[in-house]
Amino acid sequence: MPQQQTIRDFAKSRTKALKDIKARLPMRRRAGMPRFRKKAVAAPTLNYTRRGFSLKQGRVHLAGGIKIPLVWSRDLPTEPSSVRVYRDSLGHWYASFVVPAAFEPLPETGKVIGVDWGVKEVATTTSPTYDLPHAEHGKNAAQKLARYQRMMSRRTPAKGTPASNGYKKAKRQAAKAHKKVARQRTDTGRKWAKRVVADHDALAVEDFRPRFLAKSTMARKAADAAIGATKTALVEMAHKHQRTVRLVNPAHTTMDCADCGARAKHRLPLSERTYTCTACGVSRPRDKNSARLMLVRAGLYPDGADRGRPHFPPGSEAA
Repeated sequence: MPQQQTIRDFAKSRTKALKDIKARLPMRRRAGMPRFRKKAVAAPTLNYTRRGFSLKQGRVHLAGGIKIPLVWSRDLPTEPSSVRVYRDSLGHWYASFVVPAAFEPLPETGKVIGVDWGVKEVATTTSPTYDLPHAEHGKNAAQKLARYQRMMSRRTPAKGTPASNGYKKAKRQAAKAHKKVARQRTDTGRKWAKRVVADHDALAVEDFRPRFLAKSTMARKAADAAIGATKTALVEMAHKHQRTVRLVNPAHTTMDCADCGARAKHRLPLSERTYTCTACGVSRPRDKNSARLMLVRAGLYPDGADRGRPHFPPGSEAA
C-alpha cells in the first residue's frame, strides 16, 4: 500500500506539471523525473490511506498485521483520513495523522497590526510590544555544532568501508544539536504568532519570500532567523482562530512614506536604518515605516486609501 500511494503521488505531481506546461504557467522548478536518494541516506516514509490503517486501544494497526503502540502528543479531534509514518535524523519514529482543520474563534479586540520582516529583527510591527527580536539559536549552538562536525571529519570512513562507532556517535550528536535548534526556532515563532493573533483582529503581513537571501552575504543570519517558518506559523495561526490576514506586496516598502505616500528617488542602503521623507519631513526607523506601510497598503486605515495620509496621532503607535 505505501508503494501504491507513492506511485499515486508521483502521478499526481506529474499530471499537474504537464498541465502547467500546457497552460504556459510559471513553475518553481522544471518538470522532470524526481531525484532519487540512496537507501542509506533517505529517511523511510510510509503513507497509508484510510483503508490501510486503524486505531484500536491506543495503537495504530497498519496493513500487513503491523501493530505500533503510540505516545500521543494530543488527542485527535476527529477521525483521521490518512497517516504518514516516518523516521527523523535521530532515528525517532513518528506518526502524522491528517484530520479536518478545526477552527477556534477568539473574541474580537478591535485592533489591527502591521508586520514587516527583516534580518536585524525577525519581525518589526506597528506596536513595539510585539516586535520579535533575533533569538540567534543557530549562532548560540555554532560552537557545539562545529565540534561535532570536526569529530565527524576526523572519523570519516574510507570509501567502501563501514563507518566506525565513533563516527556514528558524532553524527548522532550533530543531528541532535541541529534538531534542538530547529525546535527552538519553531517554538519561538509559534509562541510569538499565538500572541499576535490573540490580541489583533486583522493582520497586514509583508508577503516576503526570503529565498533570495540564500545567495547574499546575509544568508547565514537569514537562515537562523527562520523568517519563512515564522511567517507560515503566523498565517496558519490566524487561519485557525479566524483572524483576517492580508498579504502585502513587498515592492518599494523601504522607499515609500507611510504618511504621505511619497517615494524616495533612490533605494536606501541596509546601513541606513532611519527613513526620512523628503516630501513631508517625517523621520522614523525604516522598519517601523515599512510596518505602518503594510497597514496602509492593506486598506486597514480608511485614510490610507489611494496613497493618502493615514493621520497618525503624534507619538502614537498603531496596535
